Amino acid sequence: MRTAQVLFKGQRAGLLRETAAGGSQFVYDPGWTQDIGCCLPVSSGAHPWPAGLHPFFQHLGPEGWLRERQARAGRIEDQDDLGLLLRYGADCIGAVSVLPLDGAATPADPATWPDDIPPGRTVSGVQRKLLAFHEGRHFHPATADSPATHIAKFNHASNDGLVRNEFLSLSLAAHILGIDQVTSFRNGFVEGYDEPCLLITRFDRADDGTKLRMEDFAQILARPRGNDNRGKYDGSYEEVAEAISRHSARPEIDLDRFFRQLVTSALIGNADAHLKNFSLLERPEGMRLSPAYDLLNTLIYGGRYDRHTALALAGVRQSLDQIDAALLLTFAKNIGLPKRAARRALRELATRAANSAKLIPPAGEGADGFVHLYADIVHAACARVTL
Repeated sequence: MRTAQVLFKGQRAGLLRETAAGGSQFVYDPGWTQDIGCCLPVSSGAHPWPAGLHPFFQHLGPEGWLRERQARAGRIEDQDDLGLLLRYGADCIGAVSVLPLDGAATPADPATWPDDIPPGRTVSGVQRKLLAFHEGRHFHPATADSPATHIAKFNHASNDGLVRNEFLSLSLAAHILGIDQVTSFRNGFVEGYDEPCLLITRFDRADDGTKLRMEDFAQILARPRGNDNRGKYDGSYEEVAEAISRHSARPEIDLDRFFRQLVTSALIGNADAHLKNFSLLERPEGMRLSPAYDLLNTLIYGGRYDRHTALALAGVRQSLDQIDAALLLTFAKNIGLPKRAARRALRELATRAANSAKLIPPAGEGADGFVHLYADIVHAACARVTL
């Protein structure tokens, strides 16, 4: 049974242990006074989990492509959550680090270690991605010792339009929500890769590199990841709103922002707004809803993606292309958002989305081309949401 030390902003906060029964337990160090996670109150001292690694720590690790590469490089079983964190968890998304008791882990075979899989660093999520930093005129894959200021996201082998789709989706969201309400992004290249990527500026790091506390709602609600990575779909938007009410330093403002993010997902055809795609982020006044991120028009792919909302809304997973103003106003009422604020949000967002034609240029494509299909989805959603 293994034990890891857990650091918060570089200071040891406690120990994470495997248990004889097959579970795990996180225990704060004596004298530690600050919560490192919403689901890990320091007042409780010890936080046991009956089977596998506690979800707060599970969700620090990657899924999919990066997880497979990390496991192969580190000679670790793919489902060994703690083993992956012991190898790569010194620098995770947010302010929490997981390290062996004797310090940072070393590569299993330094001579053959991949340059773009730095030991001691990881990023969560399922898409093909890696950490990167900007130096001079170029972006480079992050190393164990370099900065890691950006997340580079690439196309998938089965979908060569993901980067284009997410760039357009983020552009529309910035137009609809406001540029300061969406993560900073740009298209570009990373040295060593001959394909374009989407470069996301990390907002869990301050300008001086200081780690900021950040937790997604799969962590906040302590939903196990599961071997099939379906844990992030286990919940409802009402549960997210209730957690915002409990943990945000400005709950009234953040409930309105959450409602607007959800409406925007409906407007751009994003049916994959799951628990890991909403987060609380450290601000001077406390934890606040983070800018929107990981936005994708999934309706454009037809049957390749589920057309229902990733989480339950008003008790069921709704067909995204059936969501209308009445349903959204009912949801707003259920989460305690004033009717006037909800109606104002719908009017503003639908108007901005309807006026976004200049962001979806035809680009010389035919009537069945990507941008035309995307525009049709947005315009249909506007018609349903408009009061």
